[in-house]
Amino acid sequence: MTRIWVINPNTTEAMTAAIERSARAVVAPGTVVTGVTSEIGPASIESHYDEALSVPGVLRAIERGEREGVDGYVIACFGDPGLDAAREAAAGPVIGIAEAAMHTASHLGRGFSVVTTLARTIGRAEDLANHYGMQRFCRGVHACDIPVLDLDTDPDARKIVTEACREAVESDGSDVVVLGCAGMASMCAPISAELGVPVVDGVTAATLTVRSLVAMGLGTSKRGEFAAPLPKDYLTGG
Repeated sequence: MTRIWVINPNTTEAMTAAIERSARAVVAPGTVVTGVTSEIGPASIESHYDEALSVPGVLRAIERGEREGVDGYVIACFGDPGLDAAREAAAGPVIGIAEAAMHTASHLGRGFSVVTTLARTIGRAEDLANHYGMQRFCRGVHACDIPVLDLDTDPDARKIVTEACREAVESDGSDVVVLGCAGMASMCAPISAELGVPVVDGVTAATLTVRSLVAMGLGTSKRGEFAAPLPKDYLTGG
């Protein structure tokens, strides 16, 4: 049995439940997916400030998972907060949803567009595309201007996201759309059906990437940069 934790770096339980459903829907029998809500941090992640405050909660979840024998982890926020630090702390693979979504999209067409939530997050998505070597595939990043938590409560959310995806495809000439928020995971299939292009959700892409790496017996190399942190005293406050 393979155990995968899908870590929601924010503290909103309802979002974790939706993320867990999406991740569970794509795994085969023999894989147990558990959604884990961060114990500390912001209710949603929509800024550099939010992202920085979310990282301690991500690392706390990773440390708990290591004690419980979890095989691999997904970081279910499109900013991939704490990804490098989590890889130092975990024995098995750790995959961020932006990383997985962009790599998956690059297999499906000549170029992709990212549709994210608020306009202030566009720069972060562009930075990640560059960091992951995806700049030659990423043709544009667009915002639908819906706050993260409203994706689950606004009755017009899917319609607004769909129109943002349509405009992105037309303006960028893209073959694929990447949805830039874990809260958009359930929208993939209907948006793809309406627009006639592949639409990639990072939650499912990352979950299957982790499952594949575990099946191959692979984890993050512990030689060099991603070796376990050096033992030392840490002041955590509180």
